[in-house]
Amino acid sequence: QVQLVESGGGLVQAGGSLRLSCAASGSIFSINTMGWYRQAPGKQRELVAFINSDGSTKYADSVKGRSTISRDNAKSTVTLQMNSLNAEDTAVYYCKVNLQILFDARDYWGQGTQVIVSS
Repeated sequence: QVQLVESGGGLVQAGGSLRLSCAASGSIFSINTMGWYRQAPGKQRELVAFINSDGSTKYADSVKGRSTISRDNAKSTVTLQMNSLNAEDTAVYYCKVNLQILFDARDYWGQGTQVIVSS
């Protein structure tokens, strides 16, 4: 059974930084795309950043230049470093990992970790 454990969320002041981590465990054959999404109250869930198996990345315009996503395949983890946080970064952040298990490839979601930026 695949599980995603997220950590690093919390309350931070505007201008501060945080590091979100997500670790996958279970029966994993291979890991494809790993990424982070976020959802603020009253808004749709949106992509923050993702990283492919080849190391290529993509960032939302709102976090580009102040965020870095990385992965450690040996530990099956993905990390999102965010700097210069502002009030618009307040949201529940969800880890999403696309995994290859047996003959299937599917998305797995973490339960979400709350990030609140005080302005």
